[in-house]
Amino acid sequence: MTSLSRRVILGIYALLVAVPLIVVVTGTFKTTKQLFSSPFGLPSDLAPGNFRTVLTDASMGHSFANSVIVTGSAVLLTLLIGSLASYGLARIPGRLGWLIYGFLVLGMAVPAQANMIPQYVLFQRLGLLDSLTGLILIEIVATMPVAIFIMTGFMRTLPRELYEAGSVDGANPWRTYLSIVLPVSLPSLAATAIFLFVIQWNDLLYPLLFIHDPSKRTLPLALLNFQGEYLTNYPLLFTGVVIASAPIVIAYVFLQRYFVAGMTAGSVKG
Repeated sequence: MTSLSRRVILGIYALLVAVPLIVVVTGTFKTTKQLFSSPFGLPSDLAPGNFRTVLTDASMGHSFANSVIVTGSAVLLTLLIGSLASYGLARIPGRLGWLIYGFLVLGMAVPAQANMIPQYVLFQRLGLLDSLTGLILIEIVATMPVAIFIMTGFMRTLPRELYEAGSVDGANPWRTYLSIVLPVSLPSLAATAIFLFVIQWNDLLYPLLFIHDPSKRTLPLALLNFQGEYLTNYPLLFTGVVIASAPIVIAYVFLQRYFVAGMTAGSVKG
């Protein structure tokens, strides 16, 4: 493939990404009539009326807080449990470690929809429906295979002498994990945290399945309020999408350096 053809393909791809993004961002400053009459045009003014409407909506603010609680708790607990599991898997020699690792990451191959009925019945019997605790638990379980997949790949590249050095100094496995493995695994943890944050923050399936109480709705579920059976308020919906996407963009900007380092660290064996 020539350099010109690659540029043409990349240019087409950039347009496919940029055009919907421009429509969404400019649509936040338009009325429904303006959006449908000129979807690709610039807004006639930059009055932040839609942002004011969404931000002053009490239910949206409550849903935003719910998303922060669920996502923050789920990301931290998934990182903690996943890093411990990855640390153990990295130290198990031979086929046994690979067998356990394969069993744990097999969850990535199972569609979430295949487990919806048994999960709902289980949560109903445990009294976890309409509960942020239940939502946190299901987010942890659903994303744990991804976390183990990324972090185990990195921790297996760490030289075995690193673990042996801790043992020689008298450190037990727990101390080795805290003082040696975690500090050198920060790039991998940051990359995993971004993946988990994006998946869990944007998740609509599990809140839609397990949450019926309006006071327990997360932000993606609350955005459905702008979509009706016969009419959808697209300017308010676009505004809600932009607000919901802001934390992800901010997190990526601040963790980009760690994200790139974490994704490339496990590609070369140390």
